[in-house]
Order: sequence, then structure tokens, then C-alpha cells
Amino acid sequence: MKQILVTGGTGYIGSHTVVVLQNAGFEVIIIDNLSNSGTESLDGIEKITGIRPIFEQFDLIEKDKVEAFFTKYPKIEAIIHFAASKAVGESVDKPLLYYRNNLVSLINLLECQIKFGVSNIVFSSSCTVYGQPDKLPVTEQTPRKDAESPYGNTKKVNEDILRDTIVANPQIKGIALRYFNPVGAHPSAHIGELPVGVPANLVPFITQSAAGLRGELKVYGDDYDTNDGSAVRDYINVVDLAKAHVIAVNRLVENKNKQGYEIFNLGTGNGVSVLEAIHAFEKASGIKLNYKIVGRRAGDIEKIWADTTFANEELGWKAETGLEETMLSAWLWEKRVRGIK
Repeated sequence: MKQILVTGGTGYIGSHTVVVLQNAGFEVIIIDNLSNSGTESLDGIEKITGIRPIFEQFDLIEKDKVEAFFTKYPKIEAIIHFAASKAVGESVDKPLLYYRNNLVSLINLLECQIKFGVSNIVFSSSCTVYGQPDKLPVTEQTPRKDAESPYGNTKKVNEDILRDTIVANPQIKGIALRYFNPVGAHPSAHIGELPVGVPANLVPFITQSAAGLRGELKVYGDDYDTNDGSAVRDYINVVDLAKAHVIAVNRLVENKNKQGYEIFNLGTGNGVSVLEAIHAFEKASGIKLNYKIVGRRAGDIEKIWADTTFANEELGWKAETGLEETMLSAWLWEKRVRGIK
């Protein structure tokens, strides 16, 4: 059984990917410092798959602990690296926190990959590397722009660190997956998005508002150049996204990659406005949301969605779950967490 390290594996996307990996027959080991997640997700993973993944709690910016980890687990064949600070707005306020956490953690991992002979890494990147594109939809050849936030810049710099490391160390192969906007929860409602504190992302704010925890939902801006004035994103179901990671890992461990470093966009190919997303939730849940239009938020871009042709054709992967079904899964998860009948 192949061993896969998933950093940030108790988090939102990480936990869903662990489920798909375990169901595909991989043995998963998680590293997480629990800064934005809890061990409850391990319970959820076990309920879904019947297997509790191995869990090691520490911070990847502590190099000695990373080295001790790889000494303890010498048979790891691939890494999926999710662990990162990820709130756009917070990164504007705390840039040094983001640069330290997000850059040093990857550097420590890559140094240990070289030292301990781990060949494969899948990196959790983001469509934020494109900034506000001049042309839509976005392809993998779309030029990267100056990031609109320190968070986006860490993804851009980390891609460069990964690319340059692979060029200098051809024994390492890597795939950067540029996500658009992951939303929803596992259909079992055993795992989902549960951020610590006030949510920075739209859908958990929607579900927490519907559950009566947040009061008024804020829509940041209605004066963008979009169909209804609210910002447009490409919302992708988190389970669909997780499946792409397993395909990427298999591509690397089976030596099917076409070059040492590859990039793929992961989205649906459809742009959906914030207001359309709110209405999709209302339709799926039957709950009317109380929302208010407020000013634009620092670091937000106007509109972006993916051209997924390359990932569809090269990986044989496609996002399949519709927005209303995805919103319903998020609501069922929120209801279970809050004990709402």
C-alpha cells in the first residue's frame, strides 16, 4: 500500500482528499498544526472510510520536526501539500505571518524531499496567481499577474520555488493544481468546511448565517462590471476537487507526467456571481437569507473563472456536481455540526 503524506490534512480540502485517497487504496499520513481545523475531521474521515489516518501534529515551519517526521516514515511516495494560511483579507493585515507560514513550510518540505528521496509532490495552488486577468476564461497559459494580496503572492512565489527546485533536482516531480473556489461538503455530512472564528469565505458565512450564527450576510460590492454588480467566481465542489488530487498523485507515482513540473486549472468553467451563489443556496435549502451590500473588500478581484480543457483532457478529470447540489451539501453539513434538525 503506497504511503501518501497530506499536509493540512485535517483542514477543509485536505480532509476530503484524504477520504478519496483512502477509498482509492492509499495509506495516508497527515501533518497538521490545527491552526484552522480540529481533530473532529479525523472522526469524520473514519466514519466515511472505516480507516483513521495516521496523524502527526506539528508546524511545518519547524525544520527539525519535519526532518524527524521523514526519519520516522521512510516509505512515503508522494506529498500533497495543502498546509497554508489562506484568508485573503487577513493576509493584507498580516503579510509577514503569511510569508513565513506559506514559504518556509514549502521550503522545509522540499529540502526534506531531496534529503530523504521522496520523488513526488502535488502543490495546492490557487487562481489568485492570475490576479485580475485581461481575458476570460483563464487557461494555464494565462500570464500570472502581480497578486492582489500577500496570500496570492505566496502561492505565486511557492510555484516558482517548486519549479526552480525541480529544475535543479530532476529526481523530483511536481504538479501545481490551481484551484478556483472550493465549496460544499462531503455528501455524508461527516466532513465539511468549519473555519476557526469568523469565516473568510462566502459559503461557510452563508451557512452560518442560515443557522442563525452570523446575523446579516455581507456582499462586498455591487458595482463591479458583472451581470449583477457582484464579484464573479468559479465555485467547484470540494469532492470533485479532491478527486483531481488522487489523479495527480497517480500520474506522478506511475510516471505518466509529461514533464517534471506541470500546472492544471481546477474549476467548473462557469462564472457565478456572489448574488447568484446566494440565490442558489436559498433555492437548495428553502431558506431566505438576510444579506446586505457593503463596500468592496481589499484584495478581492472582480471576476474570474477557468478554462478547464487541459485538466479535462490531460487528467481525464471533470467537475461534475452542480451548484445547488453543492450548496445543499454545505447546508446539511452545517446543520449536522450545529445540531439543527
